[in-house]
Amino acid sequence: MSTPLSPSRRRVLAAGLLLGAGIAAPGAVLAADAPVLREPGILKVAVYNDLAPFSDHGQGIDADLGAALAGKLGLKLALLPFNAGDDLGDDLRNMVWKGHYLGYGPADVMLHVPVDRMLMNANPQVEIFAPYYVETVRLVRSVRAIPQFDGVDALAGKRIGVEKVSISGMVMLGEGGGRFREQVHIYPTAIEALEQLKAGGLDAVLATRAQIESVMKGDPAFPLQDVPFDRLPRGGWAIGMAVRKDNLGLARQLQAALNDMVANGELRTIFAKYGVQAVKP
Repeated sequence: MSTPLSPSRRRVLAAGLLLGAGIAAPGAVLAADAPVLREPGILKVAVYNDLAPFSDHGQGIDADLGAALAGKLGLKLALLPFNAGDDLGDDLRNMVWKGHYLGYGPADVMLHVPVDRMLMNANPQVEIFAPYYVETVRLVRSVRAIPQFDGVDALAGKRIGVEKVSISGMVMLGEGGGRFREQVHIYPTAIEALEQLKAGGLDAVLATRAQIESVMKGDPAFPLQDVPFDRLPRGGWAIGMAVRKDNLGLARQLQAALNDMVANGELRTIFAKYGVQAVKP
């Protein structure tokens, strides 16, 4: 049996390490079909569990985004939090175009979907569109433990935290042929590793920029570093939404609502609520 992957690892494997296939252009959805809802008057929005600061127990950036989108469409929100499957194809099947065999889902729209051409080609049953953020992996360090940082050599002998079964863990454990393996401390979530860094239990953490910003909130004692690991895409990866392929009318309305939120600053305000800087795709 394969080991389930954390959302952070799966989204990077699908969107980050496969960026060679090309990120799809964030053009507007042009079809004018009438939108179809699972339940009249309600927008069902699928969000991941355990993906702070985007979605965790029904709270976070994606949860607030879903509520805002529903409001702009004049609909009530029904949030469908779900546990990540073995891969993104499972998640798209269970939460967008078919539903889980146990009867949960599908939703009308799923958030936090990598806007990646290979993912699109592998899942023709869905329309992936409306990128609303660009995620990247960053190193955050304690200035007290690592006063100067001039490259990965500065991590020699330091305690480095990563999330279990994540791209950050894979990269850190494999860097330099495993030279840092004995220094890597693995935590259930990146948020827990970051809290340990704040408490002095670690010297550095490799995590997504959103995770780091949501915990550190710009504290100068914990600066971010852009470390050019060979296995990480320097430009990051875009995340967006997905609906059924035959529901392009809903995609068109959601795209228009998102465009309005970007233009009036509402999307930036949602990100700022959780200490995260909005990064436009």
